[in-house]
Amino acid sequence: MTNRIALVLGLLIVGAIVVDYVYYGTEHGVFLAKKLADLIEWLAFWR
Repeated sequence: MTNRIALVLGLLIVGAIVVDYVYYGTEHGVFLAKKLADLIEWLAFWR
């Protein structure tokens, strides 16, 4: 992965988070962060 691709992907992710915050507030972000933490814990268990 080149630096340019990494930068574009990072900007897309940050942009998506900003759009979600502006239109829907912080509740969705907190929910997704909790679910992501659960997924990471579940994957670590099966590793």
